[in-house]
Amino acid sequence: MSQLRATRTGLLVGTVICIFIFLYLRNPPPEEPEEPTYPVVVECGFYPDELCSALFEGKGAAPQIAKFCKNPHRSEILAHLHTPGNCSRISQGLHFITRPLSAEEGNFSLAYIITVHKELAMFVQLLRAIYVPENVYCIHVDEKAPKKYKSAVQTLVNCFENIFISSKRKKVIYAGFTRLQADINCMKDLVYSKYHWNYVINLCGQDFPIKTNKEIIHYIKSKWNGKNITPGVSQPPNIKSKISQSHSECTPEGNIYVPPNKRFKDEAPHNLTLYSGSAYFVLTRKFVEFVLTDTRAKDLLQWSADIHSPEQHYWVTLNRLKDAPGATPNAGGEGNVRAIKWRNEEGNGHDGCKGRYVHDACVYGLGDLPWIIRSPSLFANKFEPSADPLVVTCLERRHRLRALRQAEVPAEPHWHFPQRGRFDMKLNG
Repeated sequence: MSQLRATRTGLLVGTVICIFIFLYLRNPPPEEPEEPTYPVVVECGFYPDELCSALFEGKGAAPQIAKFCKNPHRSEILAHLHTPGNCSRISQGLHFITRPLSAEEGNFSLAYIITVHKELAMFVQLLRAIYVPENVYCIHVDEKAPKKYKSAVQTLVNCFENIFISSKRKKVIYAGFTRLQADINCMKDLVYSKYHWNYVINLCGQDFPIKTNKEIIHYIKSKWNGKNITPGVSQPPNIKSKISQSHSECTPEGNIYVPPNKRFKDEAPHNLTLYSGSAYFVLTRKFVEFVLTDTRAKDLLQWSADIHSPEQHYWVTLNRLKDAPGATPNAGGEGNVRAIKWRNEEGNGHDGCKGRYVHDACVYGLGDLPWIIRSPSLFANKFEPSADPLVVTCLERRHRLRALRQAEVPAEPHWHFPQRGRFDMKLNG
């Protein structure tokens, strides 16, 4: 009897909780609710496209619903990488595209430089989003990354001929010279590799593509054919004073810069006019070869070794030289390479960060998804799936669906992500 009474009580409590969740999701309060205190979590499986579509459309109830979901992708990805085995099983289990999706893409190869140090699952999601077999990928794994992280990346890289780890690796420090050096090291490897490529694009582990491989190629061909993309402008006075001062990049933690000291640098070598711009670029192969061999480029690199954020002036300055291959001497901030929500542009360039700001750049939240997919940029930055995993998961699903719709070859079964999970709630808001 007592056991029957306990069973009835348990069923009653469970029913009350379910009703509460249903009413809460159907009628969310107008303001951001406090986190629930009851121990109820919905297992979303591989998130249905319905939930992701609602987030992209900015439907009111979607972010609240997403908060109840566990993310299965991290454990799925890590299980493959920490259990080395048959490479075909790894590539298929991780849903890598294994054939060119069109003749146009097969005849226009891109090279990628990716610098990573954390968020292993995010790295795999980024890599499989931009991966096609006709491209080539140089991965710079930060020397300060854990051994297990390095081992897992190596396991993945070993399964693909066109992916390799940089032959020289640095302990990358934020805003220090090593960030620039990591790109240079990968460029050397790419130039001397056996692979032909037309353009190189650099990424970090917190980037994710908004455009498909075909769309990126169309953008380059239509607006920048034979030209480099390095958005930037002449140095404003406040930036010039920062760059002209030298600093030490060594700290007890080993991963952040030290503010500039009072010793001023000499003028840039060869009377170069310095420009300020993005650390991220889309460069022609001929320009990369120029950077690695030209005396002015070498001297500017050496001069940049002890200044704040040299990557923000190096590429854009060299691309303004009239005799540099693919140069754009009169370009300004043109070039839709990165979509970033900067704190100082809130209310003007964007509608505010729905996640949180880190170093004055938005780490995206679920509410930023509509803004991201409307952006004309090729990539968006920055993401932290450990904080909000559904943001990248939904972008990845959308990206894959677009790529397969644009494909001119039949899709292999493993190219598709699972379409449904255990979460089937209809969204009306």
